[in-house]
Amino acid sequence: MTDPLHLLLLFGVGLVAGTLNVVAAGGSLITLPVLIFLGLPVAVANGTNRIAILAQNVVATADFQRRGVLPVRLAVLCATPALAGSIIGARLAVDMDEEMFRRVLAGVMLLVLVVMVVDPAKRLRFDPARLGPVRRIALAGTFFLVGIHGGFIQAGVGFVIISGLLLHGLEMVQVNAVKVAVILVFTVAALVVFVVNGQVDWPMGLALAAGNAIGGRIGTKLTVETGHVWLRRVVFVVVIIFAVRLLWP
Repeated sequence: MTDPLHLLLLFGVGLVAGTLNVVAAGGSLITLPVLIFLGLPVAVANGTNRIAILAQNVVATADFQRRGVLPVRLAVLCATPALAGSIIGARLAVDMDEEMFRRVLAGVMLLVLVVMVVDPAKRLRFDPARLGPVRRIALAGTFFLVGIHGGFIQAGVGFVIISGLLLHGLEMVQVNAVKVAVILVFTVAALVVFVVNGQVDWPMGLALAAGNAIGGRIGTKLTVETGHVWLRRVVFVVVIIFAVRLLWP
């Protein structure tokens, strides 16, 4: 039986992570290590985290759509190849041994910290351009790779999506709207792979999902009204500590 205190902790962690994921990215850099430190095998933690991601992005996508800031056609264009890639990525994850996955996760966390310091969102400002055939193919290829990343580990994929979409001249609010819609789509496919392989802890996942869903709603409001820069600083030191802990258990 799952410890009720663990479920309460996961709800609180999910609240923070869901807000962070929608406003910027990187919430899974917190939730994945917490699930592992609470005793889940890394593969099960990876699968369990997807329940929370799914709940959060259902809420956030609906809110962005209701507020009229979601470019639906672009979201569909990006989500389709990402969906295919996520199945490949999830299969890679379920087949990887635990020690290797811990090291990969720690490496991804540290790499994302570098991206947070560089903050390409401050520099990638382009005028919107027409999506001709060549750019559509390039976009599809990019999001196929995004899907593999997201299906495999999820952590840090939001930063990749943000950087890629800013190249197409979208405003930050629209970027975040497309981001949550794409992640929603490919998370469904990835979660199915983890469920089929028995790598989901439902009590922990649902507790985390409850927090993520509420955080997703808070994050939507903050994105539309205030922006995203301040919240990224909240997780910086925490992610460093978690990454070091994963590398030297």
